[in-house]
Amino acid sequence: MLDPKILRSSPETVAANLKRRGFELDIELFKSLDAERKQLDTTVSALRNERNTRSKQIGRAKASGEDVQPLLDEAQDLGEELRTSEAELGKVLEQLEEIRVSMPNLLHESVPDGQDESANVEIRTWGTPQLPAFEPRDHVDLGELHHLMDFDSAAKIAGARFVVLKGELARLHRGLTQFMLDLHIRDHGYTEVYVPYMANRKALTGTAQLPGFEADLFAVNTDPAYYLIPTAEVPVTNLFQDSILEAEVLPQRFVCHTPCFRSEAGSYGKDTRGMIRQHQFEKVELVQIVRSGKSYDALEELTSHAEVVLQTLELPYRVVTLCAGDLGFGAAKTYDLEVWLPGQQRYREISSCSNYESFQARRIQARWRNPETGKPELVHTLNGSGLAVGRTLIAVMENYQHQDGSIRIPQPLQTYLGGKDRIVPPS
Repeated sequence: MLDPKILRSSPETVAANLKRRGFELDIELFKSLDAERKQLDTTVSALRNERNTRSKQIGRAKASGEDVQPLLDEAQDLGEELRTSEAELGKVLEQLEEIRVSMPNLLHESVPDGQDESANVEIRTWGTPQLPAFEPRDHVDLGELHHLMDFDSAAKIAGARFVVLKGELARLHRGLTQFMLDLHIRDHGYTEVYVPYMANRKALTGTAQLPGFEADLFAVNTDPAYYLIPTAEVPVTNLFQDSILEAEVLPQRFVCHTPCFRSEAGSYGKDTRGMIRQHQFEKVELVQIVRSGKSYDALEELTSHAEVVLQTLELPYRVVTLCAGDLGFGAAKTYDLEVWLPGQQRYREISSCSNYESFQARRIQARWRNPETGKPELVHTLNGSGLAVGRTLIAVMENYQHQDGSIRIPQPLQTYLGGKDRIVPPS
C-alpha cells in the first residue's frame, strides 16, 4: 500500500510511475474524494468540539439549577448532525481505501520499461548451457522412462496440474528440499520456521494477494474464510504483523519450506505439459525484514543466496531484471533467476527475488523503532525462492541425464540419497 502523503502531495507523479506498469490512476476521482475527506474531517472535528462545549454547558446549568431541556434539545440535534457527518466521512474513507488497496507498488527507478517478459533485461549468466551430442529428453519423458513420475494417477485423484512422484525421484525431491534448507541455515545465517499452510483474509491482504488476486487462490469453505497459501511469503511476512522491532534485532532472515497452492487462473493453456506449472508445488522461501535504507543491499544479498543453490548444483542459469510490465503487483524491483533446461532448449524461471520496500509493511503495520528519533518507522520486506523445489528437480533431471536415460546425482545431493550417485531406468 502506498504512502497516503505521497498520493496527496504528488498524485501526478504517482500516476506517471504506475502508468509504466499499465495501471491507470484516476487522479480526478482521487482528488475529488480527498477534498471531500478534508471537508468532512473539518466538519466532524468542529461538531465534536461543539458537542464537548455543549456537554460542559449542560453540566454547569444542572449545577446552578437552570432548565436544561433547551440545551438537551440542541445537543440532540447536534448529535444527529455529527452521526450523519461521521457516516459520510466513513463512506469517503472506504472509497479512498479501495483505491489505495487496488494500486500496485511504485517502481524503483532502476526498473526498465517494457510491457511483458520480452523486455526483461539479462544482467548476468553463470555456467554454460550444455547441448549434449544426443537428443535430450525433457523431464516428462525421463520420468516416464523411469516409471517414477505419474501424471495419470494424480489426475484420477485431483485432476490436471498435479503429479505423483515415486521411489528415487520422490527421494530426490525430498533431498533437494533438505539440501536447500541446510545450505541457507548453515552458510547464509537464516532461521528456519514452520508455519501454517492456511491463512486468513487479513494476512493475504497484508502481503497483497487480496483483494486483487483472489481468483489465483484456493479458498477453504469455512467461516471465517481461510485460503491455502500460495507461497510461504504470506505466513512468514505476517509474523511481523502489528509489531514494532527494536533496531538491534534487524535484519531478520527466515527460511521456510512449504507446499504452495495456486489455481493458475490466468495461465490457461500455458505449460500444460509436466511439472512446470502445478496447482500444488513446494518451495524453500527466503524472507528478510530490514531497515528502509538497507533493502536494496538486502535484495542483492538475497538474490545471491538463491544463486548459490544453482551454483552448488552446477546448473547453468541467468539473472534478469523484470521490466515494468512484468513486475508483480507489490514489488518495487524483482530479479528472476532462470535455469537452463536442455529438454526445452531454453531458460525457465526458478526463482523470483523481490524488494517490496514498505508496501507490505504499511498493510500489516510492521515497524522498527529508529534509535535516533525514538519513533517507529516502517520496515522494508523482501522475499525470494531459494528455490522452487519441483523446478530444481526438473533442472537436475534434464541437465544430468545421459543418453541411456540414466540421471547422475550431483555430488552435494548424494548424501541425501544414501550415497547413491545415479538413477538408472529399469531394464
